[in-house]
Amino acid sequence: MASSSLLRQVSMMGEEFPATILRLRNNHNLRVGSRLSTKKIPPHKAIKPVWLLARATLAPTVAHPEPTPTTKKRVFTFVKGRSEGNKSMKALLGGKGANLAEMSSIGLSVPPGLTISTEACQDYQLAGKQFPDGLWEEIMDALKFVEEEMGAKLGDSSNPLLLSVRSGAAISMPGMMDTVLNLGLNDEVVDGLAKKSGERLAYDSYRRFLDMFGDVVMGIPHSLFEEKLEKRKITLGLKQDTELTASDLKQLVEEYKGVYLQAKGEEFPSDPKKQLELAVKAVFDSWDSSRAIKYRSINQITGLRGTAVNIQTMVFGNMGNTSGTGVLFTRDPSTGEKKLYGEFLINAQGEDVVAGIRTPLDLEAMENAMPEAYKELVENCVILEKHYKDMMDIEFTVQEKRLYMLQCRTGKRTGKGAVKIAVDMVNEGLVDRRSAVKMVEPQHLDQLLHPQFDDPSAYKDSVIAKGLPASPGAAVGQVVFNAEDAEIWHAQGKSVILVRTETSPEDIGGMNAAAGILTARGGMTSHAAVVARGWGKCCVSGCSDLRVNEDEKVAYVAHTTVAEGDWISLNGSTGEVILGQQALSPPHLSGDLEVFMSYADEIRKIKVMANADTPEDALVARGNGAQGIGLCRTEHMFFASDERIKAVRKMIMAVTEEQRKKALDLLLPYQRADFEGIFRAMDGLPVTIRLLDPPLHEFLPEGDVDQIVKQVTEDTGMNEDDVYMRIEKLSEVNPMLGFRGCRLGIAYPELTEMQVLAIFQAAISLAQQGITVLPEIMVPLIGTPQELAHQVSLIREVAKKTFSETGVTINYKVGTMIEIPRAALVADEIAAEAEFFSFGTNDLTQMTFGYSRDDVGKFLPIYLAKGILQHDPFEVLDQKGVGQLIKMATERGRSARPDLKIGICGEHGGEPSSIAFFAAIELDYVSCSPFRVPIARLAAAQAAV
Repeated sequence: MASSSLLRQVSMMGEEFPATILRLRNNHNLRVGSRLSTKKIPPHKAIKPVWLLARATLAPTVAHPEPTPTTKKRVFTFVKGRSEGNKSMKALLGGKGANLAEMSSIGLSVPPGLTISTEACQDYQLAGKQFPDGLWEEIMDALKFVEEEMGAKLGDSSNPLLLSVRSGAAISMPGMMDTVLNLGLNDEVVDGLAKKSGERLAYDSYRRFLDMFGDVVMGIPHSLFEEKLEKRKITLGLKQDTELTASDLKQLVEEYKGVYLQAKGEEFPSDPKKQLELAVKAVFDSWDSSRAIKYRSINQITGLRGTAVNIQTMVFGNMGNTSGTGVLFTRDPSTGEKKLYGEFLINAQGEDVVAGIRTPLDLEAMENAMPEAYKELVENCVILEKHYKDMMDIEFTVQEKRLYMLQCRTGKRTGKGAVKIAVDMVNEGLVDRRSAVKMVEPQHLDQLLHPQFDDPSAYKDSVIAKGLPASPGAAVGQVVFNAEDAEIWHAQGKSVILVRTETSPEDIGGMNAAAGILTARGGMTSHAAVVARGWGKCCVSGCSDLRVNEDEKVAYVAHTTVAEGDWISLNGSTGEVILGQQALSPPHLSGDLEVFMSYADEIRKIKVMANADTPEDALVARGNGAQGIGLCRTEHMFFASDERIKAVRKMIMAVTEEQRKKALDLLLPYQRADFEGIFRAMDGLPVTIRLLDPPLHEFLPEGDVDQIVKQVTEDTGMNEDDVYMRIEKLSEVNPMLGFRGCRLGIAYPELTEMQVLAIFQAAISLAQQGITVLPEIMVPLIGTPQELAHQVSLIREVAKKTFSETGVTINYKVGTMIEIPRAALVADEIAAEAEFFSFGTNDLTQMTFGYSRDDVGKFLPIYLAKGILQHDPFEVLDQKGVGQLIKMATERGRSARPDLKIGICGEHGGEPSSIAFFAAIELDYVSCSPFRVPIARLAAAQAAV
């Protein structure tokens, strides 16, 4: 195995592959607490919770009552063979405490201990960071139980009991909260331990305890202790800590005690019970540390009561060459291969593995040095996998050849590993298919479908900015600042990153040519984000620190200047912008993925369609398992070539119906050809085509008015004065609520007629070739049933005429997009005309909240930080507001038309928690980008389990 620490690899894995959105149902049960604590907490260790600060500011003179005394159990003991908890009690005992209880119950060798509940932590916080009444007495009673089990006593110099004090929340938060080892040592106890276990072990444990207790509990920087250690090793000419003699360690202990006086002006607290009290409080306080708060925010962990505290008998891996400590996974977390994967250190304690001070050995070293302990460890791994029915992450210690299990939890894994483990465990008969589907997170599939960086830890010092992770994956390329250059450079074989203040439909060619897209403005549903996700292309949007000067072809981030041609890398999964070229690894696809997805398809009830605008997109969607096209946006086709956009601009500039029809006649063959390609790709599957939706101004070139007029004059042959007048007439104060959607088709019926004719002509042509075509025509932005009735009448008239002329009839549906709140409210009336509803959740969210998608980035981060919103509503469906409109419209629509087909085609169609909601209200389908189809298939299956 590589010399780098396994734990560092796991930490890196966690950063590259973010955890799934957690749906926690814990009851908050927040109650008014008592006085504010005057105890000083080290600033680098903890901060007061926001609610506590607010209370102090708003009501500093109000006396708050003590929390009501409780009779509930708050301290739970465990010992090999029995425990007062079990694995189902994670909300109360934390993940670590629940699993320690479970391992004890099934007879594994777990050092005896006790767990203080998360409810006790919550009570502590509410009491102004003071132990609630009776808690300390409960801890002492449980400690007596442990002392009796061990035949040793905390603080007893002749037969000392030493303890570890560790945190453990209901959801794993690796490294975010605090741990203290070897608690209970002082000058008297260390002598007793020395007589019993040897001087070197005793004083090595003592100096470790002084360091850790000072850092975690007293707020003394670890570096002050580390300086003393390194200085002593240099003086003695030593390289490893293990080379220090007992005499060396004794001197180091005295120097460490001097650090307390120097840093705090007080002596190290020698009373073991006082040490325990302070350590428990420090662990409770670490729940509110800045790093823990940030971790919970990043991973969207909410609703937890706090952290549990696990107090456990110390076992020593540093008792010589028959002792050691290690970490392992029961299967390879990267590949999923069924073999033990881990590291081991002889004569060491746990923090030595974590810190990477010594080069770890692989597990074969343990097998050779301690064969009996290794054999028991392998047996325990089999027991734990069968018991938990999952791949496990295990921490263990060997003390003088005897194995102790210190922790187990479900192991984090890569996407490739997750899929293989799930499929293998089904084949082994360990889990059924429904259980296997729950073992893979949607984000795991994201990893498999996008390239990633080889080593995310390698570029940390080169990160210059961070934006929104708008489209996952990784991209490396040379910077260009406009779409035209992107296409030119791409044609020359160069990999480019398109950097823009924001993108528009005009940039579509350059966006397609670019390896990745970076924008200074825009949110998760901005133009750049939506298009990039649709293509499976890496995108970082809303990078507010980025200032782009497109004219000078340069961008600025703080003191860094990025010029055209400079190499940068983008991590679309984290939003990081990195200087230089970083190594990429291709998507990790395996034969297991197809097998796993078949499990999901067996289970899910809701169909999964795709948003696709081109034949190429449609083929990708079908290859990824899409059951049809839920949204084909006709406007994207207009940017496919110069001839098309010129014809569109002629149509826009037309003053008379005759001029418009002439321009539309030029567009008809292009539209027909595109529809033919999509119908051919989706042979036998439905294709929902949305008629023209965006405001007409979006089809005009970018630039100032003079530049626009010049370009349009060239494209249309009109004189400049006429172009100026027409552009002035087209200008709108709020175009997203203006002349767009069905309003265009009603004002210019010839536009609807051209698009519908292209659809029917393409369908008839392919039907005559033996292709099964199932077109569904969708009218956008309906607010009244009268609007829909107008367009439906027009569509059916074109159909009737076309079928009559060709002698061929095609089965088709006409429906509408529900994206205006009023449409949801009168859905029963609209259903009289519509054969299907498709909820456009992007616009529906925008209009329900009154938030502009393009401007929400200015205040949304503040809303999220202050807890005003829990999620970005354009990314995660607002189930209480927008969701209720969807539910209401579904019920009303089906009351009028029971066979009404209903789905959604907004960005939420690929978001797991939103899909679960859509499945619960019994929609027929969701539609998402082609590259998110497998994720949606999995999320739909998980919603059904």
